[in-house]
Amino acid sequence: MIKAMLLTYLLSLIGIATVMVHPQETESEYVAPTQAVPKGRAPRMQVQLLSRGDGTKEYAVIFGKGDEAFSGLLEFAEKYHITSAHFTAIGALNGATVGWFDPERKMYKKIPIHGQVEVTGMTGDIALYQGKPVVHTHMIVATSDGTTRGGHVLEAYVSPTLEVMLTVDPITMQKRFDPETDLTLIDPALK
Repeated sequence: MIKAMLLTYLLSLIGIATVMVHPQETESEYVAPTQAVPKGRAPRMQVQLLSRGDGTKEYAVIFGKGDEAFSGLLEFAEKYHITSAHFTAIGALNGATVGWFDPERKMYKKIPIHGQVEVTGMTGDIALYQGKPVVHTHMIVATSDGTTRGGHVLEAYVSPTLEVMLTVDPITMQKRFDPETDLTLIDPALK
């Protein structure tokens, strides 16, 4: 009887350890690539035209504390009628969610980032899909001990600033829907 109880207890501990090491994933841990981006979440965003070139323009898009940068970049693209651009950024955040694309699920696995972090690198582009601008950006952030995390940006809460240097390209980039991945991908053949 005692052996049976010990065995049951041991199996219970193994089961608890397994759950702790491999927690069950829920659908809320994933987000579809087509999920809508909320608007109006970057009220402190400021824009400055830096230069005009041969069909190009360069902007500084500066976000303030509390702004959500991903939705702000989309609002910028819509307001300034951006059809093709690329950008880099540095700054700091107080919380973000990045994603890792799971090709089997055709969804992004959410990777929450809590607390204050430095944006050590953020790059991205803007292209058109069905006549509307789409922002695609990835970033790497560093924590207080210098460890890094990164991925596809789903949301990023600025604190105290995020400085985005953006170049508008003279030729429109178009995206197409890829049914194999459920992603919209840039297609240079589309005009």
